[in-house]
Amino acid sequence: MTIKIQRLVNVAMVIFSWLTIPLLGSRNIKRFLPASILILLVELLHARCGKKQRWWVFYNKPKSFLFGEFPFQIGPFLATSLWTLKWAYGNFKWFILLSGIIHAIFAYPITYYARKYRHYTLVRFNSLQFFLYFFFKAFLLYGFQSLFEKIIHQKGKEKF
Repeated sequence: MTIKIQRLVNVAMVIFSWLTIPLLGSRNIKRFLPASILILLVELLHARCGKKQRWWVFYNKPKSFLFGEFPFQIGPFLATSLWTLKWAYGNFKWFILLSGIIHAIFAYPITYYARKYRHYTLVRFNSLQFFLYFFFKAFLLYGFQSLFEKIIHQKGKEKF
């Protein structure tokens, strides 16, 4: 994949993901954004570790922060965190199942096509490890949201 096409794919991926966020509704965005941003920060730290350990490699990557993992993180990762919380928060089993399906799609078919079209490839991770790398964050996301809900509930009680 040439740098121009890779840049276009990255921009399209981010724009498409962000265009879905207003469909959540402002109330859901306010409710779920703190946990989603916190898990995004965790993902940013993990991705730095993954880059150093060469768990994956991006092809045709210039020395720019706008290539590589960053578009995936601020685009689909953030948007799917928000959507998964909206659709399934409050039902842990459904949340974990939905997260598993989403992360399996990313770890298997999307990674297969990314390798085929030379966008990125896994180096020291296989697809199962890549799936587990993302899937365990679903537990953190749910835990962060539960913590925020508890804090908000406590603040609501203190006002009365």
